[in-house]
Amino acid sequence: MKLNKKQLLKISISMALAGSFAAPAVYAQDEEQKDDSILEEVIVTAQKTEQNLQEVPMSVTAVDGDIMDEIRSGGSDIRFISGRVPSLIVESDFGRVFPRFYIRGLGNTDFDLNASQPVSLIYDDIVMENPMLKGFPVFDMDRVETLRGPQGTLFGRNTPAGIVKFDSVKPSQDMNGYAKIGFGSFRQTSFEGAIGGALNDNWSARVSYLHDQRADWVRNEPGLVDPSLALVNNINGDGDLEAYTEDAYRVQVAYEGDTFNALFNLHGRDLDGTARVFRANIIQPGTNDFVPGYDRRVVSYDGGNAQNVKSMGWSAKLEWDLDNDMTVTSITGYETVEAYSRGDVDGGYGASFLPWMGPGFIPFPAQTADGIPDHNQTTQEFRLSQASDSMFWQAGVFYFDEHLEVESFNYSDLTDVHTGYANQVQDTTAYALFGQADFYLSDETTLTVGVRWSDESKDYTAAVPLHPFGGDPVPPSSVNTSDGNFSGNISIAHVIDDETNIYARLARGFRAPSIQGRVLFGGAITVADSETVTSIEAGFKKELWEGRARLNSALFYYQMNNQQLTAGSGSANVNQLVNADKTVGYGFESDLTAKLAPNTLLTLGLSYNHTEIQDANLTVSPCGSNCTVLDPAGAIEGTVSIDGNSLPRAPRWMSNLILKHIIPLDGGDIVLSTDWAYRSSINFFLYESKEFRGDPLLEGGLRIAYETEKWAAGFYGRNITDQDKLIAAIDFNNLEGIVNDPRIWGVDFQYNF
Repeated sequence: MKLNKKQLLKISISMALAGSFAAPAVYAQDEEQKDDSILEEVIVTAQKTEQNLQEVPMSVTAVDGDIMDEIRSGGSDIRFISGRVPSLIVESDFGRVFPRFYIRGLGNTDFDLNASQPVSLIYDDIVMENPMLKGFPVFDMDRVETLRGPQGTLFGRNTPAGIVKFDSVKPSQDMNGYAKIGFGSFRQTSFEGAIGGALNDNWSARVSYLHDQRADWVRNEPGLVDPSLALVNNINGDGDLEAYTEDAYRVQVAYEGDTFNALFNLHGRDLDGTARVFRANIIQPGTNDFVPGYDRRVVSYDGGNAQNVKSMGWSAKLEWDLDNDMTVTSITGYETVEAYSRGDVDGGYGASFLPWMGPGFIPFPAQTADGIPDHNQTTQEFRLSQASDSMFWQAGVFYFDEHLEVESFNYSDLTDVHTGYANQVQDTTAYALFGQADFYLSDETTLTVGVRWSDESKDYTAAVPLHPFGGDPVPPSSVNTSDGNFSGNISIAHVIDDETNIYARLARGFRAPSIQGRVLFGGAITVADSETVTSIEAGFKKELWEGRARLNSALFYYQMNNQQLTAGSGSANVNQLVNADKTVGYGFESDLTAKLAPNTLLTLGLSYNHTEIQDANLTVSPCGSNCTVLDPAGAIEGTVSIDGNSLPRAPRWMSNLILKHIIPLDGGDIVLSTDWAYRSSINFFLYESKEFRGDPLLEGGLRIAYETEKWAAGFYGRNITDQDKLIAAIDFNNLEGIVNDPRIWGVDFQYNF
């Protein structure tokens, strides 16, 4: 049964008013129409109302919870979603925390703990602004939606590139839950479970929990080179790396009444592990190949390594049903996080002025840590919406307030005593007024118009009470920024027939000024002015093969003015913010989902993203590690021009494949699945060099399971071809790289109730 847009909207609103917070990603058709060979409709909330994916006038990909569970087998953190949908990259120089998101090539490589990103992460209706909040574990999930292109009308803040939106499974009146335990490579052990159901006729609850731990898989062997370096064990435990223990929880309570609904959410995280492993001089000069003798499982450090993150938050979503099909929605959120991450940044031991050093040439030691001793974020949204036969509109206000304190430490020996200390304090206040309306010009054509006024101010102070090189303390220095801007979108969607929808969309996004103060080693406070982006997108969404397949594709072009970029350390060993005069990007995205047979499902994604920095006057300091720079010299001595370069961490080609086949047996099913993600080569920094590039990367996973209605047992593998590639680098000290995780195998068992 095919519903038109008005009918679907009315059903969606009726479900919401009845208290259906669960909003599953996939709804079955009427039983009399149900056919195992036909794809089910996918319902998303990309525009803050439930809609058929095929009728949303923008490029959106939704992945349901079952698929996510398979892809993240073996303790994968939030980076598991990287490359699993078109045009989306997620990476981190911190490990399991501080993920950095890129959509259509737009992201932010900044590693400072107050960095803002042009991709917004929304977790259960709450914007996670600080990068340490964005790494919250993914468990007991209903779906994740990736919204590509500017989302400046309806959502939070800082969305010029797009949104990644996670929605957990919500409480319901039905008693249900699961318990899952797993064991894998490197003594990995995990437990995950959830239970929920009715408390009475109006109240229901759901409790979810995750425990995950893994032992070290990287050996630290400085003592093999010089026995005296065995002192490292005093500050780094047994000297080994990549172990972690993580716990996370979520408690939700829902109320469902005739005219009032409420959903309360309490959640938290506790991570104790090691930071990202940096590897000194693993790149051969003049190439991006590994040096002879490189071993992914061995490093030689003389510094400490530790990572601890604790976060907690709560939210309250309240909805009132008023007369005339009008709804008032209030969403209140509070988040707080404490963090500390320490690493041996030079990736080796010793230095050129000491009796020992290695691997390779280490010009000077670099061992630092960053922490968040105090943080809190408060958000509030009020929204009013109304549906009628001729239109659906929503309007509201949004408020954001954040207090953030950041500490930076320098260490110069094998003890826990720091020899340098800097602190930053940033207070951010933002508010917005927004509105959007869908006008039903006919049964086939809908016009959507949205606008948002955003205003944001920041008060920032940085100081260096303890200078790392014995200099005088640097007194506090303050910067204040403030800016406001209009953003919005206009789109038109048209139904050609029961199987084909087309749309066109013009959207504008905005990000307020950013501040960075990497002042510990003498750098100045830098400010990047506001950036704006204008995007044009056109696409079609079509059902094929009598409902057995679905193909969604989009073409896009955008121009970003004053793009905020991070110029890495380089030869100046200073991290700073800059603005590029103009950046352009264009490309396409395509999603195909097909029932190849009643028990065989294929998902295939493909995207192309061309990005180009256009600023003849913008120069940066290239590497301080004797790399082979490919860019021409800049007007300022010691710099190079990056005019015409692509954006960092922005592959041109990406593709993903998920293939799942079910073999029915008496009493249960054998489920076979495999997933693959490919990206083409990437440039690590704003400048180009032969060494600091990532080769094309193809990683795959598989799962073989036996499942019944009540229980399941599975065998899985991740990175099954054991790809060993450079995925990031550090450019100020030596030819230093970061590599991807090795192949893992494991088993898991699940009981459903």
